[in-house]
Amino acid sequence: MRFQHVCVETLCYRLPDEVVTSAALEQRLAPVYERLGLPAGRLELMTGIRERRFFPPGTRPGQISALTARDAVQASGLDPAHFGLLVHGSVCRDQLEPATASSVHHATGLPAETLVLDVSNACLGLLNGCLLLANMIELGQVSAGVIVGTEIGRGLVEGTIETLLADGSLTRQTIKPAFASLTIGSGSAAIVLCDRRLSRTGHRLLGGSVRSDTAAYQLCAGGIAVEDHGDDRPRMTTDSEALLHAGVELAAATWEQTRNVLGWDNGSVDKSFTHQVGRAHRNLLYERLGIDPGKDFATIEFLGNTGATALPIAAALGAEQGHLEAGDKVAWLGIGSGLSSVMLGIEW
Repeated sequence: MRFQHVCVETLCYRLPDEVVTSAALEQRLAPVYERLGLPAGRLELMTGIRERRFFPPGTRPGQISALTARDAVQASGLDPAHFGLLVHGSVCRDQLEPATASSVHHATGLPAETLVLDVSNACLGLLNGCLLLANMIELGQVSAGVIVGTEIGRGLVEGTIETLLADGSLTRQTIKPAFASLTIGSGSAAIVLCDRRLSRTGHRLLGGSVRSDTAAYQLCAGGIAVEDHGDDRPRMTTDSEALLHAGVELAAATWEQTRNVLGWDNGSVDKSFTHQVGRAHRNLLYERLGIDPGKDFATIEFLGNTGATALPIAAALGAEQGHLEAGDKVAWLGIGSGLSSVMLGIEW
């Protein structure tokens, strides 16, 4: 898909104040580590994640998303009357019904004519929301919109720890599917896209492509099962090694497709941002795609895996910290369990 009229006008993020190190999580898991003979420092060694952040207990995604979306709308400088779409795209939502986007819309004060909806697609929800909005702008249906999401990782991490502590049957093999759950952090991001005729930045969204490998849908699965765990916190099981290799192969196919759509080669890319999973994933991904990892902006070490907000948070931090320069060709390399991939090209 190619876009002629779409600009990335604003990237905003919001991070929690509470920092939780991987070492602190391992201290809580000390009885399990001792029983299984696992070395301290394993979690950071395997993932490259030194720390992640959590919002206060009881924080709801929509509560934070409302603040982030409001910041993004204000930072764009656009008249709120231009906003025709609001998408809430994170894995975490306030409830099944109504859409979390409803409360966010109410808090931001956008027009009653704004289309409001949640989009759920694992770690790709915000990028899928960008595609919906970009297509609507390209068709002339709306002039601008905001994509927002907030991931709340505390419940998954703390619930996983309690489950592991209570399971006396764990072995070094059976504990492996739980380790990915301990990489999860929290954060919030918002993206404003607009018609280039309204844009003050001129950061053009050029286009991109999507691709799926749904044969791998069982490699990472999460949800709430009160009957199994006794509480309403989510749990997740991940075949990390199989997911790593399947994801990287899907990414390679999607990147080849994206280069063809954009008319780019690997040398065309000046900067890149990708979904933040772990150090091994990042290294193998860039090796397989043939892109210089020095063009990437990594946040995994201090934020962990923040789900659907990971890539846009990295992009917002990168823009804020001078990683991007005018005229840069920027690749957004999105991938999520399922498996699905969305890759986009931007001229900054």
